[in-house]
Amino acid sequence: MKFGVQMFPTDYAIPPAELAKACEDLGFESLFFPEHTHIPTSRRTPWPGGAPLPMEYSHTHDPFVASAMAFAVTKTLKVGTGICLVIERDPITLAKEVASVDFLSGGRFLFGIGGGWNEEEMENHGTVPRLRWRILRERILAMKEIWTKDEAEYHGKFVNFDPIWSWPKPAQRPHPPVMIGGAGPRTLDRVVEYGDAWMPIGGRSGAVLGKMVAELQEKAKAAGRAPIPVSVFGVPPSQEVIEGYAAMGVERVLFGLRPETADKVIPALKHYAEVAGL
Repeated sequence: MKFGVQMFPTDYAIPPAELAKACEDLGFESLFFPEHTHIPTSRRTPWPGGAPLPMEYSHTHDPFVASAMAFAVTKTLKVGTGICLVIERDPITLAKEVASVDFLSGGRFLFGIGGGWNEEEMENHGTVPRLRWRILRERILAMKEIWTKDEAEYHGKFVNFDPIWSWPKPAQRPHPPVMIGGAGPRTLDRVVEYGDAWMPIGGRSGAVLGKMVAELQEKAKAAGRAPIPVSVFGVPPSQEVIEGYAAMGVERVLFGLRPETADKVIPALKHYAEVAGL
């Protein structure tokens, strides 16, 4: 089992570099940063968490800048997006960002992606919410072309460009793992088609998540693929819960951290490390 943490890197919390160094020193394998470019003040779209939207959603650093700071002070820690809102980014620029941080870190980047939930936020970036998964699919497929081809081109409905040159190429071959978030009715099919891993949010009953993990591996086998890694977000610091996920075949569990100052975050990290047996 691999153990990581996830935290919104905000302007009022422990800096990304300090957090990353603490994670590596305590033995964690990975650190994930979420993304929101902004939060529209209309609040038309309800937050899936149910309560009023937490402050961190509108105070988040760019995840690639935060990741670069984390990589600069660590040697082995893997750092990723959890998740990157691909539908709010230009695919050619995003391919360059992913390749750059992976190349400069020596192949330590994990590319978590998702479709997002805030419709006004998507619309401000020119994305029609009902089309977001179709747009995301083409952008990921186009980025894979850029990462793996010296002369890349892609011609789709939402992404279209003639042959281009773009370096650096990622250090990881063929590219950093594309970890798809979500747990909707078509999520597993998306993971099998163009993902390298599945990254659901915890909190589900073991029976439901365990069934979905089994279904994912069945779909992977039918598609001629090896078993697909699963990482779970939002795991409580409980050995019983961790053992349950391990029994399902989950590869990595990620403990959630509140975006707070170091005097609160570091003790929480130490507690998680003890529970994980690091």
